[in-house]
Amino acid sequence: MQAPDNSIEVEGLVREFKKGPRAVDGIDLHVDPGEIYGFLGPNGAGKSTTVLMLTTLLPPTAGTARVAGFDVVREGPKVRKAIGAALQEAALDPLLTGREHLRLQMAMHGIGGDERRRRADELLERVGLTDAADRKVKGYSGGMKRRLDLALALVHRPRVLFLDEPTTGLDPQSRAALWEEVERLARDEGVTVFLTTQYLEEADVLAARVGIIDQGRIVAEGTPEELKAEFSSSTIEALPANVEEKGAVASVLERFGARTTGFSPGTVAVQLASSDGRLTEIVRALDAEGLRIAHLQIHEPTLDDVFLAKTGRHLEGAESEDAEADPELVAT
Repeated sequence: MQAPDNSIEVEGLVREFKKGPRAVDGIDLHVDPGEIYGFLGPNGAGKSTTVLMLTTLLPPTAGTARVAGFDVVREGPKVRKAIGAALQEAALDPLLTGREHLRLQMAMHGIGGDERRRRADELLERVGLTDAADRKVKGYSGGMKRRLDLALALVHRPRVLFLDEPTTGLDPQSRAALWEEVERLARDEGVTVFLTTQYLEEADVLAARVGIIDQGRIVAEGTPEELKAEFSSSTIEALPANVEEKGAVASVLERFGARTTGFSPGTVAVQLASSDGRLTEIVRALDAEGLRIAHLQIHEPTLDDVFLAKTGRHLEGAESEDAEADPELVAT
């Protein structure tokens, strides 16, 4: 018996709205069975429009797409049977409880009797809502609603799961819990996950491969490590203890890379020519010249660096994440 096809195949996909630019402008992509694919880009880049087409909720203007082996235009019912989707706006009834939502969803999928009760209990536990199962949704927090929406998308054991910015607005604990469940679905059940996000850390942590979309076109694709290695290298930044030694510090650092703009006032920064960091060598070279450094900081390349290199601007999600980052600081 042939194994089910859990892949996503897209060729030349276009969506054009009247009196407007192409929201999706001829993209090609392939997602392997059981892979978590991160679709990264700012608001308005075409992420959600792509998901709406792949989930049969919006017809393409041109191009083809096959999800779980079925054409999204000609075989819509088969696609919908094979997929689960948690989109940006969760369609939840505030007067129903979490458990009632799940039972209703299972009834729509023809799941009844003891299986309905077992499946509801299983999903509520997996998304951490067992204690809140019999509370009305109007009393749920935003994170609880997103987790319930994920449980609803998993009711019928989909082969392909679409998550459209699933952690927007969530607290760190809720975000981590959702990440853990997504990883488990791909690892243990072989579910293919198509994840749209504008959070750099989310794509870096979850996705085996990332596609960066901007103005309706895919501008870069690969593993997070490949993308960061291709488009950027680490930057080292030094704050001299004595401002008069700034020139001497710059001369030492320029042995290891090209001068660049520092992230903080009063610092000297170079983009390293080597990808291995070379921090120990740099500290020794500064010591050998008798230069005192207040702080020595390494900035590792990020997916935002990749996006900046390809589009000339930063991702919207980068600023908040950079503020939370804990860069490596070394006093010398």
